[in-house]
Amino acid sequence: MNLIIMEIKINQHPYLLEQSCSLQKLFTSVHPIETKGIAVAVNEIIIFKSQWDSHRLKHGDEIMVIKATQGG
Repeated sequence: MNLIIMEIKINQHPYLLEQSCSLQKLFTSVHPIETKGIAVAVNEIIIFKSQWDSHRLKHGDEIMVIKATQGG
């Protein structure tokens, strides 16, 4: 039996996590996404890629992922 201990939102979609994790783990294991060319903000604060491994997520965090696109 898995125990859900926290809820977060990614681009306004709710996700339930069994335990706290870093942004890096979120993007590589829990909710895999292509991390090349993206910007990430947690609770409207930009988190630089160099900080993803040390930034721990907390219950209620709202994560915004923005992907760079080409065009004009």
